[in-house]
Amino acid sequence: MPVPLSPEVLRAFIESDEAPSAHLDMLNAISFRTAGAGLRLGVFEALADGPLPVTTIAERVGVDPLGLRLLLDALVGFNYLTHTDGTYANSANTTRWLLRSVPDSFAPVLSFWSTVLTELWGDLESSIRQGGPTGDFYAWLERRPETLRDFQTMLRRLSGWLAEEVITLVPAPPANGRLLDLGGGHAGYTAAFCAAYPQLRATVLDLPGALAQGRAVVDTAGLADRVELRPGDLLTADLGTGYDLVLLFNIVHGYDERQVAALLDRVAAALNPGGRVVLLEPLAEVPQRPPGVADAFVRAFSLNLFHTQGGRAYAFDELAKLLTEAGFDEPEERMLTRSDADHLVLATRA
Repeated sequence: MPVPLSPEVLRAFIESDEAPSAHLDMLNAISFRTAGAGLRLGVFEALADGPLPVTTIAERVGVDPLGLRLLLDALVGFNYLTHTDGTYANSANTTRWLLRSVPDSFAPVLSFWSTVLTELWGDLESSIRQGGPTGDFYAWLERRPETLRDFQTMLRRLSGWLAEEVITLVPAPPANGRLLDLGGGHAGYTAAFCAAYPQLRATVLDLPGALAQGRAVVDTAGLADRVELRPGDLLTADLGTGYDLVLLFNIVHGYDERQVAALLDRVAAALNPGGRVVLLEPLAEVPQRPPGVADAFVRAFSLNLFHTQGGRAYAFDELAKLLTEAGFDEPEERMLTRSDADHLVLATRA
């Protein structure tokens, strides 16, 4: 959590330039790191049922009591925990957001980004110098099942929040139509479209590890006879033909322009004439997006994409140009009311 500051101290750092605001960034970075450690060590879960002394917490999570006490004290300083009469407890915000049992828990998001930033951002300067990523992000994910699970859980929950509105903004596919969901391993959007259109049949193409949650989603929704889960690399796999709708949701930002262009060419070939591709993207430079948390996230996310995958957040005009060059009609942009960061880009195969 941000360092708790009085209005006077905050003014000195932020408004008057009387103090270096980078000092706050340093403390907030430490706050983020300690929160990630507390989450991965199981501290917050150990305190789910109420306050405990440090010795009991150390026994439950299997760590050194002294090191744990220092971590707990740091978490108290950042308001993740409280400390009263020799016992530690989760703060109200931690109880609301960081317990994995909470239906919309933020724990998978915090765990995923904590792992990314601590493991992958150590050589950020190298990717900036050389103009591209220093490793293979998706191979890195496949080697870390827990991180991959957090990643897919994060995307699946986002789909649960956005899918209803997305479906209202995408024209209905034809009766008995076919949908191809590229990189949508969690199958959240595919399941939502199949629920909205009972005659629709779908294929989800993604890496094997990413399809694990999708298989559970499809089985729970009773869609095993209508949804095929196909393992493969969406940049090289045979996409097939005869589709009426292709979803590229949170996909193209992971690739450079050359790769995006090649992917869109293959998507156009997979679509029937008049078929539609729909992109869900955190677009860069959106005039309607107010400055604040969403705008700051997109800018930071774009840097992360460049560093870890060689991609970035694209502007609508950039995507429109790539789509028209791939043989699509004039693309449309549609805003979502449920997210300031995410936008839809729709285009029809000419």
